[in-house]
Amino acid sequence: MPPAMTWLIRHGQSASNAGLPAVGAENVPLTDLGREQARALAARVEREPDLLIVSPFVRSQATAEPIRERWPFARCETWPIHELTYLSPARCVGTTRETRQPWVDAYWQACDPDYLDGADAESFRAFMERLNAFHQRLLTLEGGLVIVVGHGQFFSGFLLGLSKGFVVTADWMKGYRASEIAKPLSNCEIVELRGEVLTGS
Repeated sequence: MPPAMTWLIRHGQSASNAGLPAVGAENVPLTDLGREQARALAARVEREPDLLIVSPFVRSQATAEPIRERWPFARCETWPIHELTYLSPARCVGTTRETRQPWVDAYWQACDPDYLDGADAESFRAFMERLNAFHQRLLTLEGGLVIVVGHGQFFSGFLLGLSKGFVVTADWMKGYRASEIAKPLSNCEIVELRGEVLTGS
Protein backbone atom coordinates (compact mmCIF):
# COMPACT_ATOMS: atom_id res chain seq x y z
CA MET A 1 0.00 0.00 0.00
CA PRO A 2 1.24 3.54 -0.73
CA PRO A 3 1.54 6.16 2.02
CA ALA A 4 -1.72 7.32 3.59
CA MET A 5 -0.78 10.90 2.69
CA THR A 6 1.78 12.30 0.24
CA TRP A 7 2.67 15.97 0.06
CA LEU A 8 4.06 17.27 -3.22
CA ILE A 9 5.81 20.60 -2.64
CA ARG A 10 7.36 22.88 -5.22
CA HIS A 11 10.61 24.54 -4.09
CA GLY A 12 10.74 28.11 -2.84
CA GLN A 13 11.31 31.07 -5.13
CA SER A 14 14.54 30.59 -7.07
CA ALA A 15 16.75 33.12 -8.81
CA SER A 16 15.31 32.00 -12.15
CA ASN A 17 11.75 32.43 -10.86
CA ALA A 18 12.71 35.99 -9.93
CA GLY A 19 13.90 36.65 -13.50
CA LEU A 20 17.63 36.66 -12.80
CA PRO A 21 20.08 35.31 -15.43
CA ALA A 22 20.36 31.52 -15.63
CA VAL A 23 23.30 29.82 -13.94
CA GLY A 24 22.59 26.24 -15.05
CA ALA A 25 19.73 23.86 -14.41
CA GLU A 26 21.01 22.20 -11.24
CA ASN A 27 22.64 25.04 -9.34
CA VAL A 28 19.95 27.74 -9.29
CA PRO A 29 19.81 29.07 -5.69
CA LEU A 30 16.85 30.27 -3.69
CA THR A 31 16.26 34.00 -3.29
CA ASP A 32 15.86 35.59 0.14
CA LEU A 33 12.11 35.27 -0.35
CA GLY A 34 12.55 31.61 -1.28
CA ARG A 35 14.42 30.95 1.95
CA GLU A 36 11.66 32.67 3.91
CA GLN A 37 9.10 30.49 2.14
CA ALA A 38 11.10 27.38 3.03
CA ARG A 39 11.16 28.32 6.71
CA ALA A 40 7.40 28.97 6.68
CA LEU A 41 6.89 25.62 4.98
CA ALA A 42 8.81 23.78 7.69
CA ALA A 43 6.56 25.34 10.31
CA ARG A 44 3.59 23.64 8.63
CA VAL A 45 5.13 20.18 9.00
CA GLU A 46 3.64 19.39 12.40
CA ARG A 47 4.67 15.73 12.61
CA GLU A 48 7.79 13.85 11.64
CA PRO A 49 7.45 12.57 8.08
CA ASP A 50 7.98 8.87 7.52
CA LEU A 51 10.10 9.82 4.51
CA LEU A 52 11.33 13.08 3.01
CA ILE A 53 12.08 12.79 -0.71
CA VAL A 54 14.04 15.63 -2.33
CA SER A 55 15.17 16.46 -5.86
CA PRO A 56 18.97 16.66 -6.31
CA PHE A 57 18.76 20.26 -7.55
CA VAL A 58 20.07 22.98 -5.21
CA ARG A 59 16.79 24.92 -4.97
CA SER A 60 14.90 21.84 -3.76
CA GLN A 61 17.62 20.76 -1.34
CA ALA A 62 17.64 24.26 0.16
CA THR A 63 13.84 24.25 0.46
CA ALA A 64 13.92 20.93 2.32
CA GLU A 65 16.70 21.98 4.69
CA PRO A 66 14.44 23.70 7.28
CA ILE A 67 12.25 20.58 7.39
CA ARG A 68 15.33 18.47 8.03
CA GLU A 69 16.41 20.86 10.78
CA ARG A 70 12.99 20.63 12.43
CA TRP A 71 12.83 16.84 12.12
CA PRO A 72 16.51 15.76 12.21
CA PHE A 73 15.77 12.05 12.62
CA ALA A 74 13.36 11.79 9.69
CA ARG A 75 14.58 9.56 6.88
CA CYS A 76 15.58 11.61 3.83
CA GLU A 77 16.35 10.36 0.32
CA THR A 78 17.32 12.08 -2.93
CA TRP A 79 15.31 10.82 -5.92
CA PRO A 80 15.59 11.76 -9.62
CA ILE A 81 12.51 13.99 -9.56
CA HIS A 82 14.30 17.03 -10.93
CA GLU A 83 12.92 19.54 -13.40
CA LEU A 84 12.34 18.78 -17.06
CA THR A 85 15.45 20.30 -18.67
CA TYR A 86 14.25 20.52 -22.25
CA LEU A 87 16.55 23.38 -23.22
CA SER A 88 20.29 22.83 -23.15
CA PRO A 89 21.59 24.38 -19.91
CA ALA A 90 24.92 25.15 -21.61
CA ARG A 91 23.36 27.51 -24.12
CA CYS A 92 21.04 29.03 -21.49
CA VAL A 93 23.79 30.17 -19.10
CA GLY A 94 23.62 33.93 -18.67
CA THR A 95 20.29 34.27 -20.47
CA THR A 96 17.09 35.70 -19.00
CA ARG A 97 13.54 34.46 -19.31
CA GLU A 98 12.94 36.95 -22.13
CA THR A 99 15.97 35.69 -24.06
CA ARG A 100 14.83 32.07 -23.77
CA GLN A 101 11.16 32.68 -24.60
CA PRO A 102 11.51 32.14 -28.40
CA TRP A 103 13.33 28.84 -27.74
CA VAL A 104 10.61 27.81 -25.29
CA ASP A 105 7.86 28.68 -27.77
CA ALA A 106 9.55 26.74 -30.58
CA TYR A 107 9.97 23.66 -28.37
CA TRP A 108 6.33 23.49 -27.33
CA GLN A 109 5.02 24.31 -30.79
CA ALA A 110 6.92 21.32 -32.19
CA CYS A 111 5.80 19.00 -29.35
CA ASP A 112 8.27 16.28 -30.37
CA PRO A 113 8.69 13.82 -27.45
CA ASP A 114 12.04 12.64 -28.81
CA TYR A 115 13.62 16.05 -29.50
CA LEU A 116 16.91 16.63 -27.66
CA ASP A 117 18.18 20.20 -27.47
CA GLY A 118 21.71 19.11 -26.59
CA ALA A 119 23.72 16.44 -24.84
CA ASP A 120 22.94 18.09 -21.48
CA ALA A 121 19.19 18.34 -22.14
CA GLU A 122 16.40 15.79 -21.65
CA SER A 123 13.80 14.54 -24.10
CA PHE A 124 10.16 14.58 -23.09
CA ARG A 125 10.11 10.81 -23.48
CA ALA A 126 12.84 10.47 -20.86
CA PHE A 127 10.94 12.87 -18.61
CA MET A 128 7.83 10.69 -18.91
CA GLU A 129 9.87 7.65 -17.96
CA ARG A 130 10.99 9.44 -14.80
CA LEU A 131 7.39 10.39 -13.96
CA ASN A 132 6.24 6.81 -14.29
CA ALA A 133 9.20 5.49 -12.30
CA PHE A 134 8.38 7.95 -9.51
CA HIS A 135 4.79 6.73 -9.44
CA GLN A 136 5.79 3.08 -9.29
CA ARG A 137 8.28 3.77 -6.55
CA LEU A 138 5.72 5.70 -4.48
CA LEU A 139 3.37 2.73 -4.64
CA THR A 140 5.93 0.57 -2.83
CA LEU A 141 6.22 2.93 0.15
CA GLU A 142 4.40 2.67 3.46
CA GLY A 143 3.74 5.12 6.27
CA GLY A 144 1.40 7.88 7.27
CA LEU A 145 3.14 10.85 5.64
CA VAL A 146 5.65 11.16 2.81
CA ILE A 147 6.84 14.64 1.84
CA VAL A 148 8.28 15.23 -1.63
CA VAL A 149 10.13 18.48 -2.36
CA GLY A 150 10.73 19.06 -6.04
CA HIS A 151 9.64 21.08 -9.05
CA GLY A 152 6.48 22.49 -10.57
CA GLN A 153 6.95 20.94 -14.01
CA PHE A 154 7.60 17.51 -12.56
CA PHE A 155 4.59 17.58 -10.25
CA SER A 156 2.31 18.97 -12.98
CA GLY A 157 3.31 16.05 -15.20
CA PHE A 158 2.85 13.57 -12.39
CA LEU A 159 -0.64 14.81 -11.54
CA LEU A 160 -1.66 14.67 -15.19
CA GLY A 161 -0.24 11.17 -15.44
CA LEU A 162 -2.38 10.02 -12.52
CA SER A 163 -5.51 10.99 -14.43
CA LYS A 164 -4.45 10.40 -18.05
CA GLY A 165 -1.82 7.65 -17.78
CA PHE A 166 1.91 7.96 -18.35
CA VAL A 167 1.94 7.73 -22.12
CA VAL A 168 4.33 9.34 -24.58
CA THR A 169 2.52 11.11 -27.40
CA ALA A 170 2.55 14.59 -28.92
CA ASP A 171 -1.07 15.06 -27.82
CA TRP A 172 -0.24 14.19 -24.20
CA MET A 173 2.67 16.62 -24.39
CA LYS A 174 0.35 19.38 -25.66
CA GLY A 175 -2.15 18.66 -22.91
CA TYR A 176 0.61 18.78 -20.33
CA ARG A 177 1.82 22.17 -21.53
CA ALA A 178 -1.71 23.57 -21.54
CA SER A 179 -2.43 22.37 -17.99
CA GLU A 180 0.90 23.59 -16.66
CA ILE A 181 0.32 27.09 -18.03
CA ALA A 182 -3.29 27.19 -16.85
CA LYS A 183 -2.59 26.04 -13.29
CA PRO A 184 1.10 26.45 -12.39
CA LEU A 185 2.11 25.42 -8.89
CA SER A 186 3.17 28.28 -6.63
CA ASN A 187 6.48 28.27 -4.79
CA CYS A 188 6.18 26.09 -1.66
CA GLU A 189 2.60 25.16 -2.54
CA ILE A 190 1.52 21.85 -0.99
CA VAL A 191 -0.51 19.36 -3.01
CA GLU A 192 -1.97 16.66 -0.73
CA LEU A 193 -2.57 13.23 -2.25
CA ARG A 194 -4.24 10.41 -0.34
CA GLY A 195 -3.21 6.82 -0.94
CA GLU A 196 -6.26 5.91 -2.98
CA VAL A 197 -5.46 8.67 -5.47
CA LEU A 198 -2.07 7.11 -6.17
CA THR A 199 -3.59 3.66 -6.76
CA GLY A 200 -6.53 4.95 -8.81
CA SER A 201 -9.03 3.25 -6.51
